[in-house]
Amino acid sequence: MRVAARLKAWAKRLKRQVFVLYYAYRDERAPWLAKLVSACVVAYAFSPVDLIPDFIPVPGYLDDVILIPLGVMLALRMMPDPVLEAARTKADERLAAGKRKPKNWFAGLLVVLAWLAAACGIALWLFYRLMGG
Repeated sequence: MRVAARLKAWAKRLKRQVFVLYYAYRDERAPWLAKLVSACVVAYAFSPVDLIPDFIPVPGYLDDVILIPLGVMLALRMMPDPVLEAARTKADERLAAGKRKPKNWFAGLLVVLAWLAAACGIALWLFYRLMGG
């Protein structure tokens, strides 16, 4: 039971940090590279479509357990402290109000396009391989 409680607390902290980045990358004081990294992390975290779908047993959850925390850690280190403080205040207000995370359909579209491109590439490779080309 203790492990489950620790995992739940970790997930809650991670969710808060993603919201912090959501507000931080919108701050005009944030450096452009930190904005870019933060925007990518937030877009992936809020995307309704996963890069590796969760129904794939191990890798489906590992992308969420590894990629998002690493991205959050990197983006937080790149942000200036005053930007993070303002973003933390906004994130805490949003979470206290019980507002849901915004959906990032653009990021979801990019993931779907990446999967389609990979499927087309594999299909073309198989076609030429089977046709003796």
